[in-house]
Amino acid sequence: MARSALFSTRWSLGWQDYFALTKPKVVALILLTAVVGMFLTDTVPSVLRVFTATLGIGLMAGGAAAINHVLDRRIDIKMARTHHRPVAQGRVQSRSALAFAFALSGLGLAILLVWVNALTAWLTLASLLGYAVIYTVWLKRATPQNIVIGGLAGAMPPLLGWTAVTGEFHGHALLLVMIIFAWTPPHFWALAIHRRDDYAKAGIPMLPVTHGIEFSKTCVLLYTLLLTLVCLLPWVVGMSGPLYLVGVSLLNLRFLQWAWRLKFRPSAQTALQCFHFSISHLMWLFVLLLADHWIDYG
Repeated sequence: MARSALFSTRWSLGWQDYFALTKPKVVALILLTAVVGMFLTDTVPSVLRVFTATLGIGLMAGGAAAINHVLDRRIDIKMARTHHRPVAQGRVQSRSALAFAFALSGLGLAILLVWVNALTAWLTLASLLGYAVIYTVWLKRATPQNIVIGGLAGAMPPLLGWTAVTGEFHGHALLLVMIIFAWTPPHFWALAIHRRDDYAKAGIPMLPVTHGIEFSKTCVLLYTLLLTLVCLLPWVVGMSGPLYLVGVSLLNLRFLQWAWRLKFRPSAQTALQCFHFSISHLMWLFVLLLADHWIDYG
């Protein structure tokens, strides 16, 4: 009985570690924006198409996350936010994590190629390489503009959802990419401000490390203003209606309030609170886009 219980405990911990490699919370937000992209097209996608596209994109996103764990293991062990990660702690060996990552990515790519379309498959692969290789290996360590330039890879999911249904590019899908691209800097710099000492200790040239916290707070505020304008574009071009306009205006005002507070009236937790709100902002923005799309305004 003791050996059986020990095996069960080890298996449970091993499963949890491999699941953690996929960064499930990040992947969940990726899949939300991808699924909304599927349903914003003029074509109602089939259940099979939604399932296979979501599965393929999710597997490849999880694979990219696992690769990130391996490549960042020496950095992760130095940072309070990430030191507990499975590869950094040695609970999962780098070789095993890479095998797991390639298995997930390969399966996801095969699903997209066979049951979705080649355009979505290759775009998803490009996003994987952009995040797991170009951003993680080079940009993250090379420039304080790492999150701005590398943010394009993370902004792709709604375009992937769109192409999964239509098999082609569309300007409306690119607007969705623009929204996430503009959202990424204030989202991540707020976290970087809160974790500035961690990044400095790890030798990562994040903006608060290279240019100081006050400059970074100014950038968060300015990028939030830019995001506010970009978020209005779906309404400007007729992609969305009054529900989205009212809802996103309220979300943007709240985000601006947090960015203003971070710059001019911060407390010890303001940067972290701004970061957490930014996640809710993006999630509800895409929910609003989807709800508004299915309203008949006559």
